[in-house]
Amino acid sequence: MESVTEVVPKTTGSSEGTGPQSDARAVITLDHIHKVYSMGDVEVHALRGISLTIREGEFVSIMGASGSGKSTTMNIIGCLDRATRGTYILDGQDVSHLSKDERADIRNRKIGFVFQGFNLLSRTSAIENVELPMLYSGVETAERHKRAREALAAVGLAGREHSHPNQLSGGQQQRVAVARALVNRPALILADEPTGNLDSRTAVEVMEIFQRLNREQNITLVLVTHEPDISQYAKRAIIFKDGKISRDVVLAEPRDAAEELKLLPELVDDDDDDEQVVAHE
Repeated sequence: MESVTEVVPKTTGSSEGTGPQSDARAVITLDHIHKVYSMGDVEVHALRGISLTIREGEFVSIMGASGSGKSTTMNIIGCLDRATRGTYILDGQDVSHLSKDERADIRNRKIGFVFQGFNLLSRTSAIENVELPMLYSGVETAERHKRAREALAAVGLAGREHSHPNQLSGGQQQRVAVARALVNRPALILADEPTGNLDSRTAVEVMEIFQRLNREQNITLVLVTHEPDISQYAKRAIIFKDGKISRDVVLAEPRDAAEELKLLPELVDDDDDDEQVVAHE
Protein backbone atom coordinates (compact mmCIF):
# COMPACT_ATOMS: atom_id res chain seq x y z
CA MET A 1 0.00 0.00 0.00
CA GLU A 2 1.22 3.51 -0.79
CA SER A 3 2.55 5.41 2.21
CA VAL A 4 0.89 8.72 2.95
CA THR A 5 1.57 11.77 5.05
CA GLU A 6 -1.41 13.48 6.66
CA VAL A 7 -1.55 17.17 5.75
CA VAL A 8 -4.33 18.34 8.08
CA PRO A 9 -6.39 16.78 10.86
CA LYS A 10 -9.57 15.13 9.67
CA THR A 11 -11.73 17.53 11.63
CA THR A 12 -10.53 20.79 10.08
CA GLY A 13 -12.21 20.47 6.71
CA SER A 14 -9.51 22.64 5.19
CA SER A 15 -6.08 22.43 3.60
CA GLU A 16 -3.50 25.13 3.35
CA GLY A 17 -1.11 23.31 1.06
CA THR A 18 1.46 22.35 3.69
CA GLY A 19 2.89 19.55 1.56
CA PRO A 20 6.33 19.32 0.00
CA GLN A 21 5.71 22.16 -2.47
CA SER A 22 4.44 24.70 0.06
CA ASP A 23 6.99 27.33 -1.08
CA ALA A 24 5.51 27.44 -4.60
CA ARG A 25 2.96 30.10 -5.51
CA ALA A 26 -0.70 29.31 -5.00
CA VAL A 27 -2.66 28.56 -8.19
CA ILE A 28 -5.94 27.81 -6.38
CA THR A 29 -7.02 29.37 -3.09
CA LEU A 30 -10.51 28.62 -1.80
CA ASP A 31 -11.32 30.50 1.40
CA HIS A 32 -14.39 29.44 3.39
CA ILE A 33 -16.39 28.47 0.30
CA HIS A 34 -20.10 27.77 0.75
CA LYS A 35 -22.50 26.61 -1.95
CA VAL A 36 -26.21 26.52 -1.29
CA TYR A 37 -28.79 25.38 -3.84
CA SER A 38 -32.41 26.45 -3.40
CA MET A 39 -34.94 23.79 -4.38
CA GLY A 40 -38.31 25.40 -3.76
CA ASP A 41 -38.51 26.06 -0.03
CA VAL A 42 -35.63 23.71 0.68
CA GLU A 43 -31.98 24.76 0.82
CA VAL A 44 -29.32 22.16 0.03
CA HIS A 45 -25.86 22.91 1.42
CA ALA A 46 -23.47 21.34 -1.10
CA LEU A 47 -20.34 22.95 0.40
CA ARG A 48 -20.01 24.00 4.03
CA GLY A 49 -17.14 26.48 4.31
CA ILE A 50 -14.24 24.61 2.70
CA SER A 51 -10.78 26.16 2.50
CA LEU A 52 -8.14 24.75 0.17
CA THR A 53 -4.82 25.77 -1.38
CA ILE A 54 -3.27 24.05 -4.41
CA ARG A 55 0.16 25.26 -5.45
CA GLU A 56 2.01 25.41 -8.75
CA GLY A 57 3.35 22.03 -9.81
CA GLU A 58 1.08 19.95 -7.59
CA PHE A 59 -0.78 16.89 -8.88
CA VAL A 60 -3.90 16.56 -6.73
CA SER A 61 -6.78 14.10 -6.82
CA ILE A 62 -10.21 15.00 -5.46
CA MET A 63 -12.42 12.13 -4.32
CA GLY A 64 -15.73 11.59 -2.59
CA ALA A 65 -19.01 9.75 -2.82
CA SER A 66 -22.02 11.12 -4.67
CA GLY A 67 -23.29 14.15 -2.76
CA SER A 68 -19.97 14.72 -0.98
CA GLY A 69 -19.31 18.08 -2.64
CA LYS A 70 -16.47 17.05 -4.96
CA SER A 71 -18.37 17.84 -8.19
CA THR A 72 -19.54 21.20 -6.83
CA THR A 73 -15.94 22.00 -5.90
CA MET A 74 -14.80 21.04 -9.40
CA ASN A 75 -17.41 23.34 -10.95
CA ILE A 76 -16.27 26.24 -8.78
CA ILE A 77 -12.56 25.60 -9.41
CA GLY A 78 -13.32 25.38 -13.15
CA CYS A 79 -15.27 28.68 -13.08
CA LEU A 80 -18.33 26.80 -14.29
CA ASP A 81 -20.25 27.98 -11.22
CA ARG A 82 -19.89 30.55 -8.44
CA ALA A 83 -19.83 30.03 -4.70
CA THR A 84 -22.71 31.35 -2.62
CA ARG A 85 -20.24 32.70 -0.12
CA GLY A 86 -16.46 32.79 0.24
CA THR A 87 -13.46 33.80 -1.86
CA TYR A 88 -11.80 32.01 -4.79
CA ILE A 89 -8.42 33.23 -6.03
CA LEU A 90 -7.28 31.62 -9.31
CA ASP A 91 -3.68 32.25 -10.35
CA GLY A 92 -3.59 35.50 -8.40
CA GLN A 93 -6.99 36.80 -9.58
CA ASP A 94 -10.13 36.99 -7.47
CA VAL A 95 -12.80 35.25 -9.56
CA SER A 96 -15.41 34.99 -6.80
CA HIS A 97 -17.87 37.50 -8.25
CA LEU A 98 -17.20 37.46 -11.99
CA SER A 99 -20.06 37.42 -14.48
CA LYS A 100 -20.76 34.41 -16.69
CA ASP A 101 -18.93 36.01 -19.66
CA GLU A 102 -15.96 36.97 -17.49
CA ARG A 103 -15.74 33.42 -16.14
CA ALA A 104 -15.82 32.07 -19.70
CA ASP A 105 -12.83 34.26 -20.57
CA ILE A 106 -10.95 33.07 -17.47
CA ARG A 107 -11.70 29.44 -18.33
CA ASN A 108 -10.27 29.83 -21.82
CA ARG A 109 -7.11 31.59 -20.65
CA LYS A 110 -6.27 29.89 -17.37
CA ILE A 111 -7.85 26.41 -17.30
CA GLY A 112 -7.43 23.40 -19.55
CA PHE A 113 -10.28 20.88 -19.25
CA VAL A 114 -10.18 17.11 -19.82
CA PHE A 115 -13.56 15.37 -19.57
CA GLN A 116 -14.65 11.75 -19.42
CA GLY A 117 -16.48 12.02 -22.74
CA PHE A 118 -13.56 13.52 -24.75
CA ASN A 119 -15.85 16.24 -26.26
CA LEU A 120 -14.15 16.22 -29.66
CA LEU A 121 -15.80 17.54 -32.83
CA SER A 122 -16.47 14.42 -34.89
CA ARG A 123 -15.98 15.97 -38.34
CA THR A 124 -12.81 17.79 -37.36
CA SER A 125 -9.25 16.46 -37.43
CA ALA A 126 -7.13 16.00 -34.32
CA ILE A 127 -5.06 19.10 -34.99
CA GLU A 128 -8.16 21.20 -35.66
CA ASN A 129 -9.73 19.99 -32.41
CA VAL A 130 -6.58 20.95 -30.54
CA GLU A 131 -6.51 24.39 -32.17
CA LEU A 132 -10.04 25.33 -31.05
CA PRO A 133 -9.16 27.04 -27.73
CA MET A 134 -6.59 29.18 -29.56
CA LEU A 135 -9.19 30.31 -32.10
CA TYR A 136 -11.22 31.79 -29.24
CA SER A 137 -8.05 33.43 -27.89
CA GLY A 138 -7.18 35.06 -31.21
CA VAL A 139 -3.85 33.24 -31.67
CA GLU A 140 -2.48 33.66 -35.21
CA THR A 141 -2.65 30.74 -37.64
CA ALA A 142 1.05 29.88 -37.78
CA GLU A 143 1.35 29.92 -33.99
CA ARG A 144 -1.83 27.81 -33.66
CA HIS A 145 -0.42 25.13 -35.96
CA LYS A 146 2.93 25.13 -34.13
CA ARG A 147 1.43 24.84 -30.65
CA ALA A 148 -1.10 22.18 -31.74
CA ARG A 149 1.60 20.00 -33.30
CA GLU A 150 3.79 20.36 -30.22
CA ALA A 151 0.90 19.42 -27.93
CA LEU A 152 -0.02 16.36 -29.99
CA ALA A 153 3.62 15.27 -30.00
CA ALA A 154 3.74 15.68 -26.21
CA VAL A 155 0.91 13.16 -25.80
CA GLY A 156 2.36 10.68 -28.30
CA LEU A 157 0.23 11.51 -31.34
CA ALA A 158 2.83 12.91 -33.74
CA GLY A 159 1.81 11.72 -37.20
CA ARG A 160 -1.90 11.50 -36.35
CA GLU A 161 -2.62 15.22 -36.69
CA HIS A 162 -5.08 14.76 -39.56
CA SER A 163 -6.93 11.75 -38.17
CA HIS A 164 -10.59 12.24 -37.28
CA PRO A 165 -12.02 10.98 -33.96
CA ASN A 166 -13.65 7.94 -35.62
CA GLN A 167 -10.19 6.91 -36.83
CA LEU A 168 -8.76 6.98 -33.30
CA SER A 169 -9.14 4.63 -30.35
CA GLY A 170 -10.72 5.84 -27.11
CA GLY A 171 -7.29 6.30 -25.56
CA GLN A 172 -6.06 8.29 -28.57
CA GLN A 173 -9.16 10.50 -28.45
CA GLN A 174 -8.47 11.23 -24.77
CA ARG A 175 -4.87 12.11 -25.73
CA VAL A 176 -6.25 14.64 -28.22
CA ALA A 177 -8.38 16.08 -25.41
CA VAL A 178 -5.28 16.36 -23.19
CA ALA A 179 -3.38 18.10 -26.01
CA ARG A 180 -6.28 20.52 -26.44
CA ALA A 181 -6.12 21.31 -22.71
CA LEU A 182 -2.42 22.15 -23.02
CA VAL A 183 -2.31 24.52 -26.00
CA ASN A 184 -3.30 27.75 -24.27
CA ARG A 185 -0.59 27.13 -21.67
CA PRO A 186 -3.07 27.26 -18.77
CA ALA A 187 -2.26 27.78 -15.11
CA LEU A 188 -4.20 24.61 -14.34
CA ILE A 189 -5.41 21.41 -15.98
CA LEU A 190 -8.69 20.16 -14.52
CA ALA A 191 -9.49 16.55 -15.39
CA ASP A 192 -12.98 15.27 -14.58
CA GLU A 193 -13.11 11.43 -14.52
CA PRO A 194 -10.69 11.30 -17.50
CA THR A 195 -10.32 7.50 -17.35
CA GLY A 196 -14.01 6.71 -16.87
CA ASN A 197 -14.56 5.54 -20.46
CA LEU A 198 -11.23 3.76 -20.87
CA ASP A 199 -10.03 0.18 -20.41
CA SER A 200 -7.52 -0.52 -17.64
CA ARG A 201 -4.33 -0.32 -19.73
CA THR A 202 -5.41 2.82 -21.58
CA ALA A 203 -6.29 4.45 -18.24
CA VAL A 204 -2.72 3.85 -17.07
CA GLU A 205 -1.42 5.30 -20.35
CA VAL A 206 -3.39 8.51 -19.73
CA MET A 207 -2.09 8.69 -16.16
CA GLU A 208 1.46 8.28 -17.49
CA ILE A 209 0.90 11.35 -19.67
CA PHE A 210 -0.39 13.33 -16.70
CA GLN A 211 2.54 12.29 -14.51
CA ARG A 212 5.05 13.13 -17.24
CA LEU A 213 3.52 16.56 -17.91
CA ASN A 214 3.50 17.29 -14.19
CA ARG A 215 7.10 16.12 -13.75
CA GLU A 216 8.68 17.57 -16.89
CA GLN A 217 6.65 20.76 -17.41
CA ASN A 218 5.62 21.46 -13.79
CA ILE A 219 1.97 21.62 -14.89
CA THR A 220 -0.54 21.92 -12.06
CA LEU A 221 -3.09 19.10 -12.29
CA VAL A 222 -6.36 18.55 -10.45
CA LEU A 223 -7.93 15.16 -11.08
CA VAL A 224 -11.52 14.48 -10.02
CA THR A 225 -12.20 10.75 -9.76
CA HIS A 226 -14.30 8.18 -7.93
CA GLU A 227 -11.67 5.48 -8.50
CA PRO A 228 -9.28 5.04 -5.52
CA ASP A 229 -6.65 3.29 -7.66
CA ILE A 230 -6.57 6.20 -10.14
CA SER A 231 -6.22 8.73 -7.30
CA GLN A 232 -3.01 6.96 -6.24
CA TYR A 233 -1.17 8.30 -9.30
CA ALA A 234 -1.48 11.81 -7.86
CA LYS A 235 0.92 13.25 -5.30
CA ARG A 236 -1.85 14.43 -3.00
CA ALA A 237 -5.39 13.18 -2.34
CA ILE A 238 -8.26 15.29 -1.00
CA ILE A 239 -11.37 13.40 0.14
CA PHE A 240 -14.74 15.11 0.51
CA LYS A 241 -17.60 14.06 2.76
CA ASP A 242 -20.86 15.88 3.53
CA GLY A 243 -19.74 19.12 1.90
CA LYS A 244 -16.45 19.30 3.79
CA ILE A 245 -12.87 18.10 3.36
CA SER A 246 -12.58 15.02 5.54
CA ARG A 247 -8.98 14.12 4.68
CA ASP A 248 -6.05 15.68 2.85
CA VAL A 249 -3.01 13.43 2.43
CA VAL A 250 0.30 13.62 0.60
CA LEU A 251 1.27 10.34 -1.04
CA ALA A 252 4.91 9.67 -0.23
CA GLU A 253 5.11 7.04 -2.97
CA PRO A 254 2.50 7.58 -5.72
CA ARG A 255 1.96 4.80 -8.22
CA ASP A 256 4.32 5.06 -11.19
CA ALA A 257 2.32 4.70 -14.42
CA ALA A 258 5.40 4.43 -16.65
CA GLU A 259 6.75 1.49 -14.64
CA GLU A 260 3.36 -0.20 -14.53
CA LEU A 261 3.00 0.04 -18.31
CA LYS A 262 6.18 -2.00 -18.74
CA LEU A 263 4.48 -4.88 -16.93
CA LEU A 264 1.04 -4.64 -18.54
CA PRO A 265 0.34 -6.74 -21.67
CA GLU A 266 -0.86 -5.05 -24.84
CA LEU A 267 -4.62 -5.40 -25.30
CA VAL A 268 -5.61 -7.47 -28.33
CA ASP A 269 -8.99 -8.61 -29.58
CA ASP A 270 -9.85 -12.20 -28.84
CA ASP A 271 -9.67 -14.49 -31.87
CA ASP A 272 -12.70 -16.73 -32.32
CA ASP A 273 -10.58 -19.67 -33.52
CA ASP A 274 -8.24 -19.35 -30.54
CA GLU A 275 -11.20 -19.29 -28.19
CA GLN A 276 -12.49 -22.49 -29.74
CA VAL A 277 -9.10 -24.20 -29.34
CA VAL A 278 -8.94 -23.19 -25.67
CA ALA A 279 -12.50 -24.41 -25.16
CA HIS A 280 -11.73 -27.86 -26.67
CA GLU A 281 -8.61 -28.18 -24.57
